[in-house]
Amino acid sequence: MSQDSQHGKWTISDKRKPDKITTFFKQEPKLSPKCNEDTHSVNHPSAPSMGSEARTATHVNQTNPVKYESNPSPSVKRKRETEEAGWNLSSSDDETPTSALKNEPKKSKVSPKRKKTEDKRPPSPHGTSYYKEEPADFFETNLLSMNDMYRFYLNKVTGIPKKFNTGALHIKEILSPMFGTLKESAQFNYCFDIPWMVEQYPPEFRDKPVILVHGEKRESKARLIEHAKPYPHICFCQAKLDIAFGTHHTKMMLLWYEEGFRVIILTSNLIRADWYQKTQGMWMSPLYPRLPEGSPETAGESPTNFKRDLLEYLEAYQAPELAEWIDRIKQHDLSETRVYLIGSTPGRYQGPAMEKWGHLRLRKLLSEHTKPVQNEEQWHVLGQFSSIGSMGLDKTKWLAAEFQRTLTTLGKPGKSLVYPSVENVRTSLEGCPAGGSLPYSIQTAQKQLWLHSYFHGWHADVTGRSNAMPHIKTYMRVSPDFTQLAWFLVTSANLSKAAWGTLEKNNTQIMVRSYELGVLYLPSAFSTFVFRSHTRRVICPCCQGRS
Repeated sequence: MSQDSQHGKWTISDKRKPDKITTFFKQEPKLSPKCNEDTHSVNHPSAPSMGSEARTATHVNQTNPVKYESNPSPSVKRKRETEEAGWNLSSSDDETPTSALKNEPKKSKVSPKRKKTEDKRPPSPHGTSYYKEEPADFFETNLLSMNDMYRFYLNKVTGIPKKFNTGALHIKEILSPMFGTLKESAQFNYCFDIPWMVEQYPPEFRDKPVILVHGEKRESKARLIEHAKPYPHICFCQAKLDIAFGTHHTKMMLLWYEEGFRVIILTSNLIRADWYQKTQGMWMSPLYPRLPEGSPETAGESPTNFKRDLLEYLEAYQAPELAEWIDRIKQHDLSETRVYLIGSTPGRYQGPAMEKWGHLRLRKLLSEHTKPVQNEEQWHVLGQFSSIGSMGLDKTKWLAAEFQRTLTTLGKPGKSLVYPSVENVRTSLEGCPAGGSLPYSIQTAQKQLWLHSYFHGWHADVTGRSNAMPHIKTYMRVSPDFTQLAWFLVTSANLSKAAWGTLEKNNTQIMVRSYELGVLYLPSAFSTFVFRSHTRRVICPCCQGRS
């Protein structure tokens, strides 16, 4: 792209020829300026860009009311983004000046203009006939191809060779009788398309109780409830978001069966576009059996303390609606879990509580459960995500001062951020609308041009997903020849301070804005020194190099 455009200065493909790092979990495509003009220009993807007609129906003005109004102030724009909890999947702009917050009430006179966008919303660029029904052989019919050791799975992608979908999972399969006789479920997520979600349950489970844990407020909350009216088996739990500009970004399923209980931590929203032609990932727990009656509270714990950490995460919601689910988890045996839970919950934490959430939680686990590797300084740290937040005028403000220190617990490494280029997005299965799932505002990008030196392009040749733009978020440390991994994390957390937390008060306090959740794979939990891949490319240890 030409030098006269600021866009060209922050798009990898035009600034420099990136090294080709092939991985099945690379960072999500960066929202290209051109695609951004076709969709939206703020920190959230629009319904059109995500290609979901359901978004048009369920969130009439959650995309970007500012785009269709006359030049409101930045503080008003950002206030609306937060209040609506629309589609800003990253909640990345987390550096609003205090003065802006103080002035917000005075700007409320602009709010009546919001009605202009409630009547009609731009149509989806994908069109109403974009989605195709998959043939029966698209779905798994048995568990023979499932990866029982690592329990990590990609989502199925429409439009790629069938061999690359073998062993991957679609939401219809996750909710099918193949994994258990469902009695009740809880869906934690950021975006919901309720009619579509209900259709993903098989007919025999379609009226089983479901609780939706969300972060919607005001008009968007009212719309969510309105669209659930035809489904009396659905109820709600609103996550508390007491710190400005935070979101409920966690993506998790709790599934209660006649046979036991299961946890799924994933990267997909509950909308059709996220399960169609994007690269997504998930960890699916084993089927947890019920403990014998009278078992002590400490029973059923795993070596990774997963049960304790999951209960602590759910208790952080302080929601009576989740009390029954907390009791159910206590009644089940989670001892077979081999991953560590890493969550974020909104709040300001001091003392020992600082290491419970966000990147300090990751730092603590890496320091306690990993060992030095040979030539560790040459091992790369790779980060991959679908959104980039505001990190300051230079890397010392947060990225290197806090986050990179966490990721480099084993020693100083090379660092890379894998994020699709404009060309990646344009040539993807979805085309330019895929950029709507990769929010990174021009305003933020222009303030941190120093970040460009970290970027590498998106390639996922081993798993056939080079053209399936990633909404998956992964972080890992790999050997110089890309054949070994020291650790691997799949999470909902993008590259933002809102998601990972930022230190305050001379590093004596950490402040976290959003709810996030992920699982960390450490070799020690699998009785090995490192994870090994079957190829010289960077792949997930859980895939075993499958192609």
